[in-house]
Amino acid sequence: MKPTLDSFVHKGKRRILVDYLREKVGITDFAVLSAINHVPRHLFLESIFEDYAYEDRAFPIAAKQTISHPSTVAEQTMLLEVSAGEKVLEIGTGSGYQTAVLVAMDALVYTVERQKDLFDFSQKKLKEMGLRPKFQSFGDGFAGLPTFAPFDRIIVTCGAEILPMELLKQLKTGGKMVIPMGPTDEQILYRFTKISPTELEKEEFGAYKFVPMLGNTSK
Repeated sequence: MKPTLDSFVHKGKRRILVDYLREKVGITDFAVLSAINHVPRHLFLESIFEDYAYEDRAFPIAAKQTISHPSTVAEQTMLLEVSAGEKVLEIGTGSGYQTAVLVAMDALVYTVERQKDLFDFSQKKLKEMGLRPKFQSFGDGFAGLPTFAPFDRIIVTCGAEILPMELLKQLKTGGKMVIPMGPTDEQILYRFTKISPTELEKEEFGAYKFVPMLGNTSK
């Protein structure tokens, strides 16, 4: 990452964002806060949004998708309870910001994106920053990545109408999946813990609004 692309001003704004996430949002996971302090969110946005990159706002990105609020990224990541060295499957790479946060936490990230424009952008951006996932795929998120399963953690960054059973198959026993589910206008954020091959524990964490989870791929 070129130093000129991440100035002292940007770093100062990130520190303010981290203080906000800790004090106002209630993010207590030090590893999550440290990763958000490390990753330059402004480089994952259109340049016209750069001045606002460290506000707690979502912004449009390519393919009619959005980059989530920093608070949403922080909350989903904290709920994941991921440790360094664990295998994480991410469904919905987007522009790569959530991916970068997980990589900065030393997770082994396997990520899938169905929009070709976003796949190309995120692959280039993550390589430039030296925050590369273990594997990055252009494909159908509903299918996951069975070749690399099982995963310790699965994070879904788009709203599914129903629980994707194929992804649950790829989660190891004892693993956790964080996923928003519900109709397209609003979803509930859930965390599922796989107690056994046939038993799940479900926890609910409030209402959110995500872009919908879509199948197949878009060129």
